Amino acid sequence: MDKRRLRVACFAIAFLGGSAQAARGEDLPTATAEKHDFFERQIRPLLAEHCYSCHSNQAKELKAGLLVDSRKSLLVGGDSGEAVVPGDPDGSLLIEAVRYESYEMPPKGKLSEREISALVRWIEMGAPWPAEAAATGNAATEAFDLQKRRAEHWVWQQIRAPSLPDVQDSRWPISEIDHFILDRLKESDLEPAPSADRRALVRRMYFDLIGLPPTAEQVAKFLSDKAPHAIDRVVDELLASKHFGERWGRHWLDLVRYAESRGHEFDNDAPNAYQYRDYVIRALNADVPYDQLVREHIAGDLIEPPRLHPEYGFNESVLGTGFWFLGEWVHSPVDIRKEEADRFDNMIDVMSKAFLGVTVGCARCHDHKFDAISTADYYSLSGFLQSSDYRQLRFESLESNRQVARKLSQVDSKYRQAITSELKQLSFDLPVSPSDGDQRNAVVDYSSIAPEEYLQDGFIFGDAPRRSGQLCLANSADGWKVEFAERTAAASDAFWHGLVSSSEQGQKNQSALAKLPRSGRTLRTPTFSLTTGSVMCRVRGEGHVVACVDSHRMIAGPLHRETIVPVRANQAWVEMKLQRYVGHRLHLEFTPAQDSQLEVCFVIEGATQDELDQLARREQANAEAIQRCNQSLEQLQQDGASEVDRLKVLVNAWAVERAALQDQVTVESQLAMAMLDGAGEDGRVLIRGNSSRPGDVEPRHFLTAVSGEEPMEIATGSGRLQLADAINHPANPLTTRVIVNRIWHHMMGRGIVPTTDDFGVLGQRPTHLELLDYLATKFVEDGFSIKAMIRRIVLSRTYQMSSRADPAALKQDPKNLNWHHRPPRRLEGEAIRDAMLAVSGSLNATQFGEPVPVHLTAFMDGRGKPGRNGPLDGDNRRSIYLAVRRNFLSPFMLTFDTPAPFSTMGRRNVSNVPAQALILMNDPLVVELAKRWAEISINRHADAEQRIGGMYEAAFARQPTKVELAAALQYVEHASSHTDDSEKHLQFWTDFAHALINTKEFIFLR
Repeated sequence: MDKRRLRVACFAIAFLGGSAQAARGEDLPTATAEKHDFFERQIRPLLAEHCYSCHSNQAKELKAGLLVDSRKSLLVGGDSGEAVVPGDPDGSLLIEAVRYESYEMPPKGKLSEREISALVRWIEMGAPWPAEAAATGNAATEAFDLQKRRAEHWVWQQIRAPSLPDVQDSRWPISEIDHFILDRLKESDLEPAPSADRRALVRRMYFDLIGLPPTAEQVAKFLSDKAPHAIDRVVDELLASKHFGERWGRHWLDLVRYAESRGHEFDNDAPNAYQYRDYVIRALNADVPYDQLVREHIAGDLIEPPRLHPEYGFNESVLGTGFWFLGEWVHSPVDIRKEEADRFDNMIDVMSKAFLGVTVGCARCHDHKFDAISTADYYSLSGFLQSSDYRQLRFESLESNRQVARKLSQVDSKYRQAITSELKQLSFDLPVSPSDGDQRNAVVDYSSIAPEEYLQDGFIFGDAPRRSGQLCLANSADGWKVEFAERTAAASDAFWHGLVSSSEQGQKNQSALAKLPRSGRTLRTPTFSLTTGSVMCRVRGEGHVVACVDSHRMIAGPLHRETIVPVRANQAWVEMKLQRYVGHRLHLEFTPAQDSQLEVCFVIEGATQDELDQLARREQANAEAIQRCNQSLEQLQQDGASEVDRLKVLVNAWAVERAALQDQVTVESQLAMAMLDGAGEDGRVLIRGNSSRPGDVEPRHFLTAVSGEEPMEIATGSGRLQLADAINHPANPLTTRVIVNRIWHHMMGRGIVPTTDDFGVLGQRPTHLELLDYLATKFVEDGFSIKAMIRRIVLSRTYQMSSRADPAALKQDPKNLNWHHRPPRRLEGEAIRDAMLAVSGSLNATQFGEPVPVHLTAFMDGRGKPGRNGPLDGDNRRSIYLAVRRNFLSPFMLTFDTPAPFSTMGRRNVSNVPAQALILMNDPLVVELAKRWAEISINRHADAEQRIGGMYEAAFARQPTKVELAAALQYVEHASSHTDDSEKHLQFWTDFAHALINTKEFIFLR
């Protein structure tokens, strides 16, 4: 440690040691629930799929005397001794076997490195296994009784508005919340802590609501306001602050495993993920009702009318669906069906934990071991995902161009009818729509496709296929004319040429699809199952066709390249050789080349050459008949007779109206990830979660424990809108309980249900169930307002209590389960960094936009390393705007327990490790910001005592005590002796600022 660092450390220890009291808190809830969740999701399915057939009570013949279906059996082991040594993976025979170091298990093929790593991590955890009765005999397990479990566990019971506890003899309560807290305290013979001092309270409110420290002026304003509603005014100002959404948006991003890259080997970009982050911030600042946010996340693309941005008018609702796609993606997996199952599993897991607080993902391989959730429930939810798709959406132009598309359809229909009527009056022989033939092998036929199956991203293919013989407007050397379409096809319209989709610059995305201009320009077929592998597409024009197999889109490397085929001019048939995907689900996506047109008639699988030739001859005969009509129509339009003037007027008027509409097209738009609805499709139960063993079809429905056995009525499409309604339904007791518990957790440091993401049997029970139901009831009455709930909590005596606990109360209730004081809380890494920017006068308050690239240290290396190294100070932007790359997470944030974005993390770990002190001491950014803080302090205050007081106000929202001031003045006397040496003078004050940052009080809330 150099001398300057030593001075900082010694100074901090010498006179700021007392502030370490701010770190004194309580025992945190155990991580048992998280460990059990890891076991249920990662380990039990693996054992069930690969081991149970030989090593369980279900095995026809037990091999090697080893059972792996209970922890006790693994610890006892089989013929070769104990299979698992908790905490010692290298000494565990199970790990030797799966690594093929001794035995080679499973014998049919080695586990993947990811699966082996999961087993190693599980044993390092101590091999956690939920308490359960051991399986006996060949009967698998105790019968799963969903209704019994539902009746026995509190979380499935309806929310009931509780009566207010009678504590009228006390003057302590100032809100209804306080009645519930005080009633429980009195039952336990405990007294609540006194109110926090006003300086501690104002700092607490600022960090809790906007994540930034109050300025000295803001503190002084609050202290001078002696009116009864002074706190109310501060709360209202903070809730109205633009920084509110940034603070609470970061909480929400933890729930949806937000990241801007896909992880795995090359850490490819998740293109335009930041648009979702900005959407969340805007929605929270606008206090969008929570039930509306739920609808937008689950089915924002289906909401009519959507919520629009108040200034720019773009569709906000659809952006919420981006949360589905924020997970990890594997590039070019060998087993794409399994990769899809894993992706869906993560999506279901995140949705169910974030909105419902239950671990539905644990039912992937079997009925939930503890909760009232069946495997059928799990796979019913997978159907909603199978019926939906990913897209990069032109969200800024979506609504404006939707209106243009509707008007265009009306204009085209009006003039087709008028011109047809005029042709009849001219006794013109209209073409008879020829038979398109019987495409017996067609998997997609646009001559007979149902309206609900005519799917596209954008509007360029019109609202229906163009029919053979349909009048079309065409431009020729002699001007505008009309002609008859030669064949039935889904046809792109040149009206939409020139669309430009702007996106994040410099994306690192190796997917072959990223280079194609697909956004807002793609026709999507319904999903079908491949039976022969030879797929022929009848087309005309230029562009590309993509076979999206099992919804896989990260096509990079040598695998799956055959799923992307160009469509060239004068090419009537496009052949796709997809033999490796026989038995898989897929759909095709057709995109015209830039400023080119593309027609798609039908898609045939397994047709012979004779059948193709026969279809081509039939089509040619139909086309020739239409061509003869077109020749007659062209001659008529060239005729100078007065009786055709009306026809020419109509043709020109049609062209004029289309041109006027074309001027209204929003040509350029930013992109965002979002959902695209598909044709309705139910999922299949995968036996033991194994994607290669599909079972029965399970119709789409919500959780049986909530909605009962009745099937969900879904007329068309995915049904996600009905799913959103079920999640928001008053009969569902999960949704409102979960969100008010999350708000309480962030305001009070611990949820009423401490396991915020798991309200099930493995989670912890609520400490104050009546209070939880009271908050849920008020939340609904307040219009699902998150801000109103926060305000309600802040304006309670419970929130305003001091963090200094009575020793006797701590002895009786050491975990503070009864809330006899408000425990001190350490700030998150993002809030610590933002606080340093704020006190140093460096904070750049610019909102929204592309993420600031992560600053790469010398130790951050490996595949997928970002091409751009971000600035050390992150452009002084708030931490929520820094890039979140899965393989290159900020070391500073990780040190302060920012979670890895894999699944929902509603409650961050709060560790206290040496690395935190070391990074505050040595991190170059901390050193730089300490120097900036010293510089502005020197410029702001000429007097040393005032300077010290100002820095204390900035850091802790208080003045130094006499002891602290004396020690500080003694220290900075050395600085005064170097006033002629500006560098040494600045260095002393930099060390002082650095010492303040290194105190517990700087990173804790009192």
